[in-house]
Amino acid sequence: MNITKIRALSEIEIFQDLTRQEMEEMDRTTTMSSCESGRVFYGPDETGEVLFLLKKGKVQLYRLSPEGKKLVVAVLEQGAIFGEMSIIGQGMQNTFAEAIEDCTLCVMSQLDVEQLLVSKPQVGVRILQAMARRLREAEIKLEELAFKSIPARLASLLLKLSLNNMNNSAVKGYTHQDLAEMVGTYRETTTQTLNHFKNQGWIDIERKKIKILDRPALKQLTELS
Repeated sequence: MNITKIRALSEIEIFQDLTRQEMEEMDRTTTMSSCESGRVFYGPDETGEVLFLLKKGKVQLYRLSPEGKKLVVAVLEQGAIFGEMSIIGQGMQNTFAEAIEDCTLCVMSQLDVEQLLVSKPQVGVRILQAMARRLREAEIKLEELAFKSIPARLASLLLKLSLNNMNNSAVKGYTHQDLAEMVGTYRETTTQTLNHFKNQGWIDIERKKIKILDRPALKQLTELS
């Protein structure tokens, strides 16, 4: 019995209702692995349908256009699950998963997930809730790409990412290229927009760190564009 692994699984939201005995069974049906930053550990050529549970680190899910342009679909943090669409036969077609920090991942096969859902319906409910949140986030992203200007999209992204820090005042660990891929534009356009924000006194820019100086101004920009 792997005590460390059981502890890691018990801290993932969808498993919080499981008993100790059930967690020990989960220990036998899941695989835990480490993944270093920068590694693409899942791609369109993968044939196995699996459910990933992110115990530690950050992962980005992205797609590539025929011309090779990268669009980040989601950035996931500790406690997130992904690959859950395989449960309804959708899988992660055309999607890459890349560790953007050193990660610890738990992996379940589709068969094991299906057996778990039959025996523990509450886990299925929580997975459905996670799927609903992901779908809503995808809808918001699509709306922003269709209707909002690049400055508005970038302001919205900075506000969202800054919420991951305790003082809500900085965005850390992202290059201008990373931000560009997340809002669906080019690095040069992102740099120009960030410099404009800086000149307005809304942000300050350091290496892989953007400090939020005027949150209301950024918020207003997202609402007007």
